[in-house]
Amino acid sequence: MPPRAASPTSASKRVVYVLLAALASAPVFLLLLYGGASRFALCPDSFRAPRRVPYPNVLWSRVPPIPALPTSPHPALRASRWIVFSASPHAPRHRPLRAVPGWQLPAVADEKTPEDWSHPDAAFLTLADQARLGFRSVAFLPARGPARKTAAYLFAVQRGARVIYDADARNAVLGGNLTKHFDVDLDQRQGGAVLLQYSHADPNRTVVNPFVHFGQPSVWPRGLPLEKAGEVDAEEFYTEVYSGGQFIQQGMCNGLPDVDAVFYFTRKSLEMEAFDFRFDADAPKVALPQGMMAPASSVNTLFHSPAFWGLALPVSVSPMASDVIRGYWAQRILWEMGGYLVVYPPTVHRIDNVHAHSFADENDIHVNIGRLIKFLMEWRSSKRTLFERILDLSYVMTEEGFWGEKDLQFMAAWLQDLVAIGYRQPRLMSLEIDRPRATIGHGDKKDFVPKKLPSVHLRVEEIGEVSTEIGNLIKWRKHFGDIVLIVQCTEPVDRTALEWRLLYGRIFQAVVILSEQRNSDLAVEFSNLAQAYKYLPKVSDRFAGGQGFLYLQDHVVLNYWNLLNADKTKLWITNQVKESWSNVPLHDNKIEWFANQGDMVKKAVDGFPPHYQANYRRSVGENKIVHCSSEIFYIPQRHIGGFSYLVRAIGTLDIHHSFAVPMLFLAMDSPSNFESKALTNLVYRADLPSNTSFLSIYTAEADAVYPLKVRNEMEFVKLIKVMASGDPFLMELV
Repeated sequence: MPPRAASPTSASKRVVYVLLAALASAPVFLLLLYGGASRFALCPDSFRAPRRVPYPNVLWSRVPPIPALPTSPHPALRASRWIVFSASPHAPRHRPLRAVPGWQLPAVADEKTPEDWSHPDAAFLTLADQARLGFRSVAFLPARGPARKTAAYLFAVQRGARVIYDADARNAVLGGNLTKHFDVDLDQRQGGAVLLQYSHADPNRTVVNPFVHFGQPSVWPRGLPLEKAGEVDAEEFYTEVYSGGQFIQQGMCNGLPDVDAVFYFTRKSLEMEAFDFRFDADAPKVALPQGMMAPASSVNTLFHSPAFWGLALPVSVSPMASDVIRGYWAQRILWEMGGYLVVYPPTVHRIDNVHAHSFADENDIHVNIGRLIKFLMEWRSSKRTLFERILDLSYVMTEEGFWGEKDLQFMAAWLQDLVAIGYRQPRLMSLEIDRPRATIGHGDKKDFVPKKLPSVHLRVEEIGEVSTEIGNLIKWRKHFGDIVLIVQCTEPVDRTALEWRLLYGRIFQAVVILSEQRNSDLAVEFSNLAQAYKYLPKVSDRFAGGQGFLYLQDHVVLNYWNLLNADKTKLWITNQVKESWSNVPLHDNKIEWFANQGDMVKKAVDGFPPHYQANYRRSVGENKIVHCSSEIFYIPQRHIGGFSYLVRAIGTLDIHHSFAVPMLFLAMDSPSNFESKALTNLVYRADLPSNTSFLSIYTAEADAVYPLKVRNEMEFVKLIKVMASGDPFLMELV
């Protein structure tokens, strides 16, 4: 039996932990510095389209044909093999892509393409040329960006394409021969050649980093969820699959691999030398089984005709996210026709021109891609043809907020264009992931030991121990990763909502933003501050798997590092902070508001089930009510059902948040059972003079600090700097 696949050295793991810490922190601030995100990047699980999106009505049999006319651009061009790339403004020395014998080479212009752009081997499609082609989908294309390549894809299919290579102008094909590197001619006969395939033994493993297989475990591709960047171990074993279904083929890039901006900027030295990575050219190509995905971009990817429908690049998301989202979307549809993605050893050398895209360009990836993968794994359709299922998936992705309604309209137009130029959609096949998986026997396991090739790291050596700071960050994530944080914004959400989500999103399972200022572009949901507690059951219903729900108003800063010893199965509230929690006597109380609140509290408690009434009255009695500012509290999963029930029991009673929350807590449990290790060590200054700076009262030793005001990005920077005394990796942000 071949030896079991080896794991990388512990030293290399330590380096990856360093990088994980950096990548966990860097996007938080750098995304803020470099701009805002699209509404789709910021969509949490709770976001849904604000109205019902109309489903496209397409009569496939009545789509009129679009012929290739003699008056259309480049009428003589015909070929079965095509290379499509964008006519980028890079200097000629930075776009070495050249014609490959037997392949046509169309270059696609956009608004940024210089007027004097030229390429010795390319057939140039100007914006005017693209408009003259007569394709419906061209009307939906943005003025600039790689999505303009859609016109060239259709142009190639219309003129006889059987294979389309999606390329970057900075690619130099190794040896000048694509056929040598990719499976350009597929043998689809049963019983033919076999390919190495990732094992499907773990059904919960849904995404992999193929760079590990090809010798670079500490590098990750653009589009990999950042939390997966630390999975650097080699495979325990592989399996095999018959060749012939690799309709999408992703190649490795030597030189500058297709990495994200987080990797690019955290690995660069001050001298900003060009990257020159090498991947293992001798490693076998590897297939991905149904139920497992990997990032697939438009940089170095080959499409066979059965997957030409998967060339469409989304138009409503950022350009740097468009091909990543397409890659995951297309992989899911491939399974409907029995196809799969295969990743290949290096096929090109890609030049690093030391001018990378910014973090803001990738917002749609970093914030939302993990949720997209989970959604795609769960999606099913009963539509009867492949195109109908593609449209169905595109529709549901619109409703779920992964892209905009414009993309749904674009996909309908794109599919009609394919029909109009004579493309025949593949037949459907039953999903393997919906059938019982065969047991992987001893003889089915295949071994491969990846090399570990030289790499570059974040100004660290591959020696030494994991630092305390890195260990803490990993520990915080592990501890709070199943808790949903609910932040109530009182300051302008257009200046603060993104900041809170990105800061706390490093630690918590999800961050839901509430405000009296609804903002669908930032996925900020409406909640009346005076009765915010009434919105919490809606959040808990959406996050049924959450093990706890932490409510936090934005004038409280949470020092999460001090709460690791708190019991997550108990209620947390500030009942031991005298400035926050107090009794309000009702007998002879002349303050009308208190009296009214007392009447409503009594009425609500009288309507509770007997055991809740008994709990409350044992703690409070009849002649007083409890007031708690309730800027911060926590409800564990075991109490969330009771909390939601009691909120519904309150009904339309106008009980203020500061009386309702302590009433609900005291009905659910005795104060002696509240967690005494949480929210007791607070800095709470209700009487803080208006001219006193928050910085003067902040301490990293407290569980939380109140009050603070963060009204804009610069005040957020000041907050980050002081919080870094408790979370040192925050200093990487400023």
